[in-house]
Amino acid sequence: MVAECAFGQLKSCWCCLQNRLDGANASALEKEIGPEQFPVNEHYFGLVNFGNTCYCNSVLQALYFCQPFREKVLAYKSQPRKKETLLTCLADLFHSIATQKKKVGVIPPKKFITRLRKENELFDNYMQQDAHEFLNYLLNTIADILQEERKQEKQNGCLPNGSIDNENNNSTPDPTWVHEIFQGTLTNETRCLTCETISSKDEDFLDLSVDVEQNTSITHCLRDFSNTETLCSEYKYYCEECRSKQEAHKSGPNRGHYIAIVKSHDFWLLFDDDIVEKIDAQAIEEFYGLTSDISKNSESGYILFYQSRD
Repeated sequence: MVAECAFGQLKSCWCCLQNRLDGANASALEKEIGPEQFPVNEHYFGLVNFGNTCYCNSVLQALYFCQPFREKVLAYKSQPRKKETLLTCLADLFHSIATQKKKVGVIPPKKFITRLRKENELFDNYMQQDAHEFLNYLLNTIADILQEERKQEKQNGCLPNGSIDNENNNSTPDPTWVHEIFQGTLTNETRCLTCETISSKDEDFLDLSVDVEQNTSITHCLRDFSNTETLCSEYKYYCEECRSKQEAHKSGPNRGHYIAIVKSHDFWLLFDDDIVEKIDAQAIEEFYGLTSDISKNSESGYILFYQSRD
């Protein structure tokens, strides 16, 4: 009798134990923050890992605590129901977190993961993926969805506010709130060393890949990123003024276990899938700019979010 139901008993006990651990972790976090310091209408929920989906969970946590992005996604949720897309699934997840009665806990982002795997075969497996690739895919997909919806509204001859649209259908798609929040412009300047002519080219970007070194600042990283590069030998630059190739000066994926560290109000939180912990600000240095000779298993910053100042 024991042998016949042992598996069921063990499975039940494991689920019970897991629920208790989740509850204990949540209670500890709420106690550590304290009822007086806990932000009003804020929620801190871990995300269940569905088999190496920490790359996804960490990015979702970072985006949820990007306040302008969260507000836009929740506003999208309140609009008339549309067909299911990655954006509607993201909006449902954000709404589920934001409307929880409890302040802390764990939520399974199953609907979002299922849609992600359905839309992109790169993520349709149980292998660890690159968080940066996922972030780029998600932001670009959301922007494409918004632009396609706006295109449909234009074809119907009416914008959301009821005004008639007379723009040329062949015009460049209007920027979305994804572009408003994340997009910047990178200007590459190339100076011909023969005639001194300078040509420039603007390129839009949603993120910059910069080298992060130990004991440095973001200003230093950006300065290194924009250092002058000499184009010579087989990499010579074709100068329109000289009408020939000339020497010129040009300025201009990790895998592993991913976690997210976010600043919410006046304190820092570490999101490790379903585990959420409050950490000291001094501990941030442990995740930023480790040297390459340290073990690959060591924690180091990979995707950093900064807010621009007006």
